[in-house]
Amino acid sequence: MKQLLVRNLEDRLVAELKERAASNGISAEEQHRRILIKVLSEPETVKEPIGTYLVKHPVCPELDLPIERSREPEERDIGF
Repeated sequence: MKQLLVRNLEDRLVAELKERAASNGISAEEQHRRILIKVLSEPETVKEPIGTYLVKHPVCPELDLPIERSREPEERDIGF
């Protein structure tokens, strides 16, 4: 297994990690490991409109679809 050294942490973060570890009855290293596993196991949330996300992260990059937004109100109204 690999090791990870984290430098330049604020003192309060180290103290919080140690306090949380102590309250869970584990070492600070184990607490750090569990936090990393939990955070990295969760899917990332998309914090931008879905259309923008899909343009930036195409499902099929080799397929080039022209996407235009109509300026005509009647064409933009889809009944939602």
